[in-house]
Amino acid sequence: MAAVDLLARQEQSENKLREKLTRKGYEAEEIDQAITRLVEMRYLNDADACARQFAFLYEESRSSVRQICVKLMQRGFESSLVKSCIPADTFERETAAALRVLSLKFKPSADRQKMMANLYRKGFDSSAIRAAVDRFCQEDISD
Repeated sequence: MAAVDLLARQEQSENKLREKLTRKGYEAEEIDQAITRLVEMRYLNDADACARQFAFLYEESRSSVRQICVKLMQRGFESSLVKSCIPADTFERETAAALRVLSLKFKPSADRQKMMANLYRKGFDSSAIRAAVDRFCQEDISD
C-alpha cells in the first residue's frame, strides 16, 4: 500500500521507489514483493516512465540534454535507459534552449565570454553555445 501511495503522488523509478520504501523501514523481502506486484500490474515501468519524463523535460524546459540526463539519473533511472531517450539530432533544440537561457539572464551587449561560460556550466554542447551566443548577439546589431 505504501508503494502504491508513493506512485499515486508521483511517477517513480524502481530504484527510487526501493530507496523510499527502505527509508520508511520496510524489509528488503517486502519491497521485492511489492515491486514485483507493481510491475506485474503495470503500475511500475522504468522504460515508459523514463521516456515520458525525458520527453516532458526535453520539450518544456530550458535545460540542456546533459542536465536532463543527470536529473533523470538522480531520479533513479539507469544511465543506459536515459541515454536511449536522447534523439539523434539535438542541435536545434539545444541552441533554442540556450537562447532562452541567455534572454533571461543577459542583454545582447553583454560579454560573450560570460555568456558562453554560463551556458557551459549549464551543460550545453559547445557548438550549440557558439551558435546561441552568435544569434543572441546578432539581435543587438539588428535592433
